[in-house]
Amino acid sequence: EKMIGLKIHLDIASAKWKNVFPRLHSKVEEAAATAFLNAKKPAAFKNRFFDISILLTDDTNMKALNKNYRHKNKPTNVLSFPQLSLKKFRRTSLDVFPLKSAIPLGDIVLAFQTIKRESREQKKSLENHVVHLIVHGTLHLLGYDHTLLKDAKAMEKLECDILESLGYPDPYQDKTVRKIKH
Repeated sequence: EKMIGLKIHLDIASAKWKNVFPRLHSKVEEAAATAFLNAKKPAAFKNRFFDISILLTDDTNMKALNKNYRHKNKPTNVLSFPQLSLKKFRRTSLDVFPLKSAIPLGDIVLAFQTIKRESREQKKSLENHVVHLIVHGTLHLLGYDHTLLKDAKAMEKLECDILESLGYPDPYQDKTVRKIKH
C-alpha cells in the first residue's frame, strides 16, 4: 500500500470548546484521519500529502459563514469547504501542486451551541456527535454528498463503518434523526 500523508490543522476559535470532553484534539484529529484513510479516493492521491483545516467555533461565526456561503441566515452544525472538486477530478488535477508540498483538501467548521443542543435533543454524548460530524465533514471534502438518496445511503454506511472502527455507535440508530441538517 502506497503512503498517503495527511496533516490536520485544528483551530479552536471559541472558548466554549474548552474541556468539553477529554482528548478533544486527538479525537477530532483521529476522526478526520480515519475518515480520510477509509474513504475511496482517486488513485492520484497515492504518494501525495494533504492538509485539512478544522475550525471549532460558535453559532455567531457559523451563522455568518452559513449566510455568506449558503445564503441561509442561521447557524448550522457543520460546514465543509472542499478545495478540490472531486466530481470534476482528473489525474492531472494535482499537477498544479509541487510533488513534495501539501495539497489543501479544505476546511471543516463546527458550531458549538448548535452541536450541544442537537446532542441533547438526540440523546447523544457531545463527543459522539462531534466525532460523527468530523467524519461527515471530512467525507464532504472528499466529494461525498447526501443530496440523492443513494448517495446519502452510501455516505451513511461509510460514516457508520468509520465510526465503528473508532469505537463509536451508529449515529443513525434512531431513524427519526435520518439526515444531518446543514
